[in-house]
Amino acid sequence: MNKEEFIFWRLAHFFITEQGYRIIQLFDNQKELWLEKLENKNAPIVRLYNQDLNWSNSMQRDIEFTAANGENIRKQLRRGDLIMANIYISSYPPVDEYEYRLEKPYFYPEGNKTSIVSILFANENYETGFQTLSRLLEKQVFFDINDSYTEETIQALKKSTLESALNQAEAEKAVFENGRPLFTYLFMIVQVLVFFWLEMHGGSTNNSTLIKYGAKFNPLIYEGQWWRFITPIFLHIGFLHLAMNTLALYYLGVAVERLYGNLRFLFIYLFAGIVGVIASFIFSPNLSAGASGAIYGCFGALLYFGMIQPKLFFRTIGLNLIVVLGINLVFSFTASGIDSAGHLGGLVGGFLAAGVVYLPKQKKVFLQAVFFLLAAALIWGSLSYGYSSGARTRDESSSLALAQEYIKQDNYDQAYQVLRETEKKLKSPSANVYFLLSYTEIKKGMLSEAKIHLDKAIQLYPDFEEAYYNLALINIEEGDFKEAKVNAEKAVKINPNRKDYSDLVQKINQHLQ
Repeated sequence: MNKEEFIFWRLAHFFITEQGYRIIQLFDNQKELWLEKLENKNAPIVRLYNQDLNWSNSMQRDIEFTAANGENIRKQLRRGDLIMANIYISSYPPVDEYEYRLEKPYFYPEGNKTSIVSILFANENYETGFQTLSRLLEKQVFFDINDSYTEETIQALKKSTLESALNQAEAEKAVFENGRPLFTYLFMIVQVLVFFWLEMHGGSTNNSTLIKYGAKFNPLIYEGQWWRFITPIFLHIGFLHLAMNTLALYYLGVAVERLYGNLRFLFIYLFAGIVGVIASFIFSPNLSAGASGAIYGCFGALLYFGMIQPKLFFRTIGLNLIVVLGINLVFSFTASGIDSAGHLGGLVGGFLAAGVVYLPKQKKVFLQAVFFLLAAALIWGSLSYGYSSGARTRDESSSLALAQEYIKQDNYDQAYQVLRETEKKLKSPSANVYFLLSYTEIKKGMLSEAKIHLDKAIQLYPDFEEAYYNLALINIEEGDFKEAKVNAEKAVKINPNRKDYSDLVQKINQHLQ
């Protein structure tokens, strides 16, 4: 049996040390071994079985048993098709006709998705076995076999094979154990505490509260509040937003921090978050907040790991990660109210940041330098574009929001200044710009200017009921009740359900009587 045991462990050594296979299961009797190489979908699952085969019927029953187990593996791996190399090592071939059982693959009958290629290494059949295995692997496989193997030789080969498998498993495990997730938990605690702070000081869905405590708000960034590229990472709009991001951070952050270590994770998370806010600043004028960009940065960091360690990536987290990322990206681009620019910016930022820091205990100085230059160029170019006059002129909605915030604070001078600058910069200001500008002018006592801007608002939007109403109020202030009646009646005609409009008409009629 020494020769068969040698062949068994020599084949195991070949698959593990030369082909990168890993052990699925080694049976207690050490005569049956299952191996896998998941990162390569074309690589077959391998079963080595050291057992004398007396009859071909016994071989057929074992092939069917192997096919059933292979089908279970296929379902677990969610593969469309699975090939198994079923390798028998026997002292002698079956005594009856058996060759036809090895000529063609055996397909598991339910679905025909799992195929079993059976190979026999038996006395006088070694050459055929090597040829079949070489065809299956598309690689020349051969080693000398003789009759003079000692127990010591076999034990040394077994020990070398199992140590290689163990070292491989420990090395792979160590890649994911570079740090405890300290910063992940810290960020989770911080964003929950900040959320409750917002709730106690006006509400996390209140725009004024969000702006006050650091949400991304383009007009204030233009005015020099650069810290708004950082603070939005820790703010969340509503409980659902907080819950989803906290849950995502728990799963992704823990994985990234264990993979890259604490300080590298800190850099990746914050850099990705900042890049996500910058992307939102450039492409979205809307008020925004949340850790989504930083969380997408965790996706980016894991994708970078997949680029530099593709075999380990696809064997462990790769497929699931890509599926989850794909679902999230589709959701980002199809659901309303989602800051897709921030998500994509965070994804790119996390990828670049991971390239800058690389993996712990490893250095690729040139590659890291390239990623550093790319990251620096991205930040510089994005900010240069974002602060350019061309980008600002398209940001009317942010200017209106800023003006409204100043109005809520009774700061009409600041609101007026923002709206006047917006009017000058925009080629075609909207009716809302003129209307809000007229409102600040009314508050400042600039009635003639307010009338001009209300007329412009009405020219752009003839059914602007509030504009007619405000014009009527100015007319009354100026003593022109006939004109006031005309404008008030237009407001009522557009919206007869507004009581303040009808009340104003009655008041004017009483004065005219």
